[in-house]
Amino acid sequence: QVQLVESGGGLVQAGGSLRLTCVVSGRTAKRTIGSSTMAWFRQTPGKGREFVAGIGSAGNSFYLDNTRGRFTISKDNYKNTVYLDINNLRPDDTAVYYCNTNPTTLSWGQGTQVTVSS
Repeated sequence: QVQLVESGGGLVQAGGSLRLTCVVSGRTAKRTIGSSTMAWFRQTPGKGREFVAGIGSAGNSFYLDNTRGRFTISKDNYKNTVYLDINNLRPDDTAVYYCNTNPTTLSWGQGTQVTVSS
């Protein structure tokens, strides 16, 4: 079983930055992060989870169109950790952010709340 724990969210003003962290733990964590495409998703009240950024096993990254240029996904296979750096935050980035594989195969973590004030 693999567990996902997200952190790093908070309340920031528009234009600010955050680094979100997802720690992958469990017996197969290293194999999961090393061989799977990992991704960040976000969810706002009343909406389903939306993909925002992904990183392949080889380190290639890809993004939702309206996050490209402001979001950067990275990972550290040795630390079993996936990161999401968000710059120039906008109020419409307000959401709970989650990580998972892409396509999703793991149980969801608790997420981390990002709130952007205008």
